[in-house]
Amino acid sequence: MAQVALETESTLTDRFQTTVPSPVRKALHLGKKDKIKYTIQSDGSVVISRAAVQESDPVLGEFLSFIARDMQAHPERIEPLSASVRENVDVLIEGVEIDLDAPLLDEDE
Repeated sequence: MAQVALETESTLTDRFQTTVPSPVRKALHLGKKDKIKYTIQSDGSVVISRAAVQESDPVLGEFLSFIARDMQAHPERIEPLSASVRENVDVLIEGVEIDLDAPLLDEDE
């Protein structure tokens, strides 16, 4: 078994969330919005590593560029949402409370 150079802990919240301890963030060179990979070993131990950065989806990028060019070339085609689309959106977000004035948490920035 590998020699332990440093141990650290964190606590799970009621929502099973935790803060990645500073020594782990430094060792993995993690920044905000970086992803962490968990590898569960056969003996039950878990190896934490920095997840590989995924390249952006070229198809999605091209599609969004197409939409942006079309909007610039034909602004007359842009229309507000219809009442029925707005009603569908309202159904989807029913019960979701949003406070636009609440400060963002560090992990949301």
